[in-house]
Amino acid sequence: MGRMSLFRDDGIVLRTQKLGEADRIITLLTRGHGRIRAVARGVRRTKSKFGARLEPFSHVDVQFFARGSELVGRGLPLCTQSETIAPYGGGIVTDYARYTAGTAMLETAERFTDHEGEPAVQQYLLLVGALRTLSRGEHAPHLVLDAFLLRSLAVNGYAPSFGDCARCGLPGPNRFFSVAAGGSVCVDCRVPGSVVPSAQTLELLGALLTGDWGTADSCEPRYVREGSGLVSAYLHWHMERGLRSLRYVEK
Repeated sequence: MGRMSLFRDDGIVLRTQKLGEADRIITLLTRGHGRIRAVARGVRRTKSKFGARLEPFSHVDVQFFARGSELVGRGLPLCTQSETIAPYGGGIVTDYARYTAGTAMLETAERFTDHEGEPAVQQYLLLVGALRTLSRGEHAPHLVLDAFLLRSLAVNGYAPSFGDCARCGLPGPNRFFSVAAGGSVCVDCRVPGSVVPSAQTLELLGALLTGDWGTADSCEPRYVREGSGLVSAYLHWHMERGLRSLRYVEK
């Protein structure tokens, strides 16, 4: 018999998969251990209160039972206890716009934490804050999503520039935008494929990146749509493939 260890952490449930007749594999983004996959026994039974706590969007405190001294090993650990910290799903799943935006956030967080067991505290805190904001309906869902995507890119080393030239540093505003070059570029640094977005669109994206919600909330719909297109293209470039869930997001 090998050594068995108990671990406790809080996390966001990213997704679930059926396992056998009554179990599920739960994927969580945790504060201390990054992305974790674990087995939750019996959670698909109708009367399981344990399973109700382990649904996507839930912020939970979970106890894991793992073989060996590491949470991520050769076998999946077991979820043995779960307590709800915040049931964000209640304010998300009943609204289509919030649900699709939230689903895209969960997929993004999973894609940016592709190595299990590696802490990703900034990504975790971003996700918790974004889901809290989304569930409360404080801002339009697509704006919350675009802000989350831009900040996720930034904490993972892909921060776009919306003012100064991303190549030479020429102070902005600059007219051109290139996803390959890293954002706004001046006339001398523009590359093939550069676009010329509206100045208001670049102002909106800068506001979303920095948390200036007064500017973001008052932006006209046409600039919001153009900004979402730039965010999607920029994300696709750096992830090398798009998010499946983005196609369902209402704009």
